[in-house]
Amino acid sequence: MNQELYISLLKEEIAPALGCTEPIAIAYASAKAREALGESPSRIFVQVSRNILKNAMGVGIPGTDMVGLEIASALGALGGDPNASLEVLHSITEKTVADAKKMVEEKGVEVALEPTDKKFFIRVTVYGPSGEAQTVIEDMHTNITYILKNGKTLFEKPSEEAAAAAGRGSLITVDGIYEFVNTVDWKELCFLKEAVDLNKTIAQEGLSRPYGLQVGKSIYESMRLDENAGDIMDYAIALTCAAADARMSGSRMPVMTSCGSGNQGITATLPVVALVERKNLSEEMLYRGLAMSCLVTIHVKSFIGRLSPLCGCGVGASIGACCAVTYLLGGTLEQICCAIRNVIADVSGIICDGAKAGCALKIATAVASAYRCSMLALRNISATPLDGIVSSDVEKTIRNLGHLGTDGMADTDKVILDMMVANR
Repeated sequence: MNQELYISLLKEEIAPALGCTEPIAIAYASAKAREALGESPSRIFVQVSRNILKNAMGVGIPGTDMVGLEIASALGALGGDPNASLEVLHSITEKTVADAKKMVEEKGVEVALEPTDKKFFIRVTVYGPSGEAQTVIEDMHTNITYILKNGKTLFEKPSEEAAAAAGRGSLITVDGIYEFVNTVDWKELCFLKEAVDLNKTIAQEGLSRPYGLQVGKSIYESMRLDENAGDIMDYAIALTCAAADARMSGSRMPVMTSCGSGNQGITATLPVVALVERKNLSEEMLYRGLAMSCLVTIHVKSFIGRLSPLCGCGVGASIGACCAVTYLLGGTLEQICCAIRNVIADVSGIICDGAKAGCALKIATAVASAYRCSMLALRNISATPLDGIVSSDVEKTIRNLGHLGTDGMADTDKVILDMMVANR
């Protein structure tokens, strides 16, 4: 067990983002293309893979009352900070928003589906008086592989590097994660404090204002009205969903992501924070629990893929959260393996039908499953090989889940996207 590998994975896969990461990646590509062009563009052409289109077309864009790829690209191109990565829109002004809306209204942004087998692909071409410039992002949200200006290559990087980096989570195991979490000097994990601070702050925002479907706020207010309610699971659901409510509806507060997804970062962290708060656990246990949750999420997502027909919160971060809850409540390694089998038996069928306000509903299901499945695991109750895709070998169970999402549901994204487009 290489502690440096586990710490480096945490640091690589946990990063701040302002807004939903797929449209924000488009905004980032647009800002980099404008930087290469050297002037404000008058027209933008955005080409994306099916999964990017699915995840970017229905989610609120920070600082606006709009959704979609067009406004995200226009904001990035007209006022995004090309050096701010997934916080590219941190500096946009009211004028930038007004100019971007005007560009979209005047059909200055065109979006097209790129005919590619890649799940993650973005190409943004901007046009101005001096010519054109283009940026390509592949495989990971900030992985720029090409920057061109007037046909001349300014930057080029093999896309295979990012694909390999995205799969590094497969190099670790549940056994190794358990050993790491128990043996690492917990102060080595204190960098996770930023994740707690960012995600708890946006959760409080979601509890205080009517964002989206108000899933978290409604659950929290029901807890306060009913003196018999208010257990740890309800609080965890309310806190996590409130953060998603705010994030999916255009809040300008950043979140800490996991594996490129803000909702996964929220779901991997806030159920742990809720448990630590309600049980009055130590700071040390907070960070050990967060490391458990995030590393298991990273491990599972390495098999499911960055973008998938399966909901990354429902069948990725929920598994990580369940393991952390089990661990923090005194669970053994075998009970943590029971917890993983239980969650996969429970929620493996949750689909991803794009990023939108309704994601908070799926997150409520995911967090509830995490707590329920942990309760069973702590009583040594586990799903068995008679339960569908579950295997007695926990690593094989995780691989089965990945196989389901990548191969078994190969046509699912196309069907989902067709339905989403027809509904608009």
